[in-house]
Amino acid sequence: METNAPYTSLVAIGDSFTEGMSDALPDGTYRGWADLLAGRLAARYPGFRYANLAVRGKLIGQIVDEQVDHAAAMGADVITLVGGLNDALRPSCDFGMVRDRLEQAVTKLAPNCRRLVLMRSPARRGPFGTRFLPRMHQLFTILEDLAERHDAVLVDLFGGTVLGDPRMWADDRLHLNAEGHRRVSEAVWQALGHDPEWDWRTPLPPAAPVSWHLRQAAHARFAREHLVPWVGRRLTGRSSGDGRPPKRAELLPYDG
Repeated sequence: METNAPYTSLVAIGDSFTEGMSDALPDGTYRGWADLLAGRLAARYPGFRYANLAVRGKLIGQIVDEQVDHAAAMGADVITLVGGLNDALRPSCDFGMVRDRLEQAVTKLAPNCRRLVLMRSPARRGPFGTRFLPRMHQLFTILEDLAERHDAVLVDLFGGTVLGDPRMWADDRLHLNAEGHRRVSEAVWQALGHDPEWDWRTPLPPAAPVSWHLRQAAHARFAREHLVPWVGRRLTGRSSGDGRPPKRAELLPYDG
C-alpha cells in the first residue's frame, strides 16, 4: 500500500556502503543507492532535500562521533544508518562496544526523524564472505533488537539472496556495483511504504561458465589490486576515508 505521508527530506549516514562505492560515474565519483533513492524521492516530493554524511572506511564509533549529532540536528523526515560492518570485519571486534555505540546512535536519531531506517547488509557469496557470516549474524541480532525497541524500519538486504550473487559486486569484492546499488535503492523505497516499481529480489540469469584460467587470473588481480592494500591499511591502522569530508554535508534541495 502506497504511503500517504510525503517524505520531504533524507539524511544518510554511515560508511562506504552509503557513500556509494563502487557505483562509479564517468567522472570517477560515486553515486550509490542513497543518491538513487534521493533522486526518486525528489521526483515525487517537490522541495525535497538530501544530505549524505557517509565516509568510506568509518567504524561505528567514528560514525557516532562524527555524523550522528549532525544528522539528528537536521530534523529530516528519514534518516538511514548503516554501520558496524567495518568493525565486524576486523580481526578483533568488540561486539559489546558495537552494540553500545549502535544503541547510542539509534537512541539519538529515532526521536529526531519521522522514520529511521536500519539495514541487514548484503554479503557476497564466496570464501571471503562465508568466513565472516557468524560475525554478520551477531551484528544483525543487535540491529533486530534495536529496530524493534525503537520502531525503526529494518531492511533485510541479506535475505535478498540475489545480492549475494558475485555479479552484483565490484572487482574489490567488498562493495556493490551499479546494479547492486540500484536494487538496494528499490528495497529502501519499498520499505518506506512506496508501491514497488519492480522486484529487487529477482535473480540474475544463469551465469556463463568461466574457464579455470580466467578465474585464477581474476583472483590474482583481486589480491594484487584490492586485498593486499586492504590488509596493509588494517595492519597500519589507516583507513581509506582518512581526511575525506562527508559526501554531501548539508541538507539541501536535491536536483540529481
